Amino acid sequence: MRRSGYLLTIILATVLLVACAAGGQTPSNSPTTLPPTPQSIRLEDGLGTEIELPAAAQRIVSLAPSNTEILFALGAGSQIIGRDSFSDYPPEALQIKDVGGGFGNLDVETIIALQPDLVLASPLTAAEQVQGLRDLGLTVFVLPNPLQFEDLYTNLMTVAMLTGRVEQAEALITQLKQRVQSVDERLGGIEQRPLVFYEIDGTDPNAPWTAGPDTFIDMLITRAGGLNFGHELQGEWVQVSLEEILRRDPDLILLGDAIWGGVTVEAVIARPGWGELSAVKNQRVYPFDDNIVSRPGPRLVEGLEALARLFHPDRFQ
Repeated sequence: MRRSGYLLTIILATVLLVACAAGGQTPSNSPTTLPPTPQSIRLEDGLGTEIELPAAAQRIVSLAPSNTEILFALGAGSQIIGRDSFSDYPPEALQIKDVGGGFGNLDVETIIALQPDLVLASPLTAAEQVQGLRDLGLTVFVLPNPLQFEDLYTNLMTVAMLTGRVEQAEALITQLKQRVQSVDERLGGIEQRPLVFYEIDGTDPNAPWTAGPDTFIDMLITRAGGLNFGHELQGEWVQVSLEEILRRDPDLILLGDAIWGGVTVEAVIARPGWGELSAVKNQRVYPFDDNIVSRPGPRLVEGLEALARLFHPDRFQ
């Protein structure tokens, strides 16, 4: 199954991530290194490799949907000359040359022919692919995945420095911080947190996949005033038995597989045994756009807002 293959890729890549401490501490890859000259740029990437550019990158190949979304959000969409197969947002991204890297291999020949001055990768890019591109003389910067909003802001500024979009990043970060603060203020003093089951893959309704701790989804559900069903489980992405779901009886069920898998509320209601769940009885099963909580770009804030409205609609009237 295509989604399962992608999920396994996420599992393997996520194991490599190192979470930043709570409280917004600056991660080790924070772009605090000053450029050696007014034109050149020197930064350390998510793998600890120091990357140097003679000037802001103007011909960029993006190897992750989140990277593509960050570049467009910073106003650097016109600087992208190649993108991975999954980069489909904003719609303008689909007009950019596809270099593969989805469920298959990267089209290295196409990447070389595009003559990029920067390849922007992510932890989902296989380490051997990153090294292979570097061996060919390409400049590859691996942007780490954020686990908190402060990490996201750091990533935005990092990409801004690489692309000459620092002013745009400052404005964007200010706007995103204001939106996050608005959610925090609206949720101030909440006493009841709904137990939320986020379904990533329900191909087997007797053992669906959900998000565990140290994931974007776990962080967002918690920040939005909910309790993630998978928070205390072992592993970032976990299969859960129907018996366990029935025992814990979540208050809400979110269908992250609604878009890619076509899972509907009606289909969930019809699953054997699922009709006994409080979320089903109380009609609190919702399709959800997984892209806004699983892609670590600016739309994570949109995901936070959407979750908070579902969990605590009375605070957003």
